[in-house]
Amino acid sequence: MSDNRIFNFSAGPSMLPLSVLQRAGAEITNFGGSGMSVMEMSHRSKVFQKIFDDTQEKFRRLMGVPEGYKVLFLQTGASGQFSMIPLNLMGRTGKADYAVTGNFSTIAAKEAKKYGTVNIAADTSDCNHTRIPTQAELKLDADASYFYYCANNTIYGTEWQYVPETGNVPLVCDMSSDIMSRPVDVSKFGIIYAGAQKNMAPAGLTVVIIKEELAGSELPYTPLMMNYKTMIDKDSMYNTPPCWCIYMLGLMLDWVDEQGGVAGIEKIKAAKAAMLYDTLDNSKLFTCPAQVGSRSDMNVAFRAESEELNAKFIAEAAAAGFANLKGHRNVGGMRASIYNAMPTEGVEKLCQFIKEFDKNN
Repeated sequence: MSDNRIFNFSAGPSMLPLSVLQRAGAEITNFGGSGMSVMEMSHRSKVFQKIFDDTQEKFRRLMGVPEGYKVLFLQTGASGQFSMIPLNLMGRTGKADYAVTGNFSTIAAKEAKKYGTVNIAADTSDCNHTRIPTQAELKLDADASYFYYCANNTIYGTEWQYVPETGNVPLVCDMSSDIMSRPVDVSKFGIIYAGAQKNMAPAGLTVVIIKEELAGSELPYTPLMMNYKTMIDKDSMYNTPPCWCIYMLGLMLDWVDEQGGVAGIEKIKAAKAAMLYDTLDNSKLFTCPAQVGSRSDMNVAFRAESEELNAKFIAEAAAAGFANLKGHRNVGGMRASIYNAMPTEGVEKLCQFIKEFDKNN
């Protein structure tokens, strides 16, 4: 890291690789000899169309998106999909299955109830969302229009380590916080979506991968801008898309390529997470609430036995250059978000700091 950069463990918007920021900075006033910034460019221009097409192609290749699926670059954030999904998919049977394993799936299920009958296929609130339900625990409705789950729970530090089996019911997954951290068989899903601001780009872009046959059966009162069919037909450009974020996603995808693609990222990610959990499991002061087997490789939640020690740790860590380690208000304690852009060096130094704090307190 450069001398004036801190290690930013924010849950999102999160850090971006320094090389990506430097490249964006070098091109900010004059992209590709066009004499203007991407931020000033018409989305209908040939220059931007090439950025758009290249980013789409890179994303499809790195994610292994098969034929019959469209990649959409949308707005409204991942939270907009809480409404967009039931508006477009609920109409088939009027019912949907939701697995409630954290904050965002709780909100998504509540929103979906406005548009049809929601069956709670699993709910881990009884243990404060410290684990992921097993396949055997899922109470599935064969007549559901879709099954919805959130792959990684940023607040509680849990992550699904398997893809649910739902028979003929399409799988819908919020991958906002672990997309591109491990290979995914896209063909198992009806919809995968992700807000960009954790692993892919700055805030303002939401990427949706949708099986094309799922579009076109939206509820009659679906707003124009929340209709997947509209966005598929206009290739995400019914209105002005988030141009700068799409450009930044393209730069991030080049960086992912340089790390050996998604498979290369997965190896780096697994090593970082194992190092941090090993340090915490061997400490005398700290515990991880997430159960082994359900632990997130992206958001490591941990805490000391007292609020005083938690506060002391957060303050001393911030002074040492480790920013945004305070846990979410719902759970307290600490949370280290170690998304793709967090270098191994950042995790190594945090582990060293944890060991020293452990020894001194």
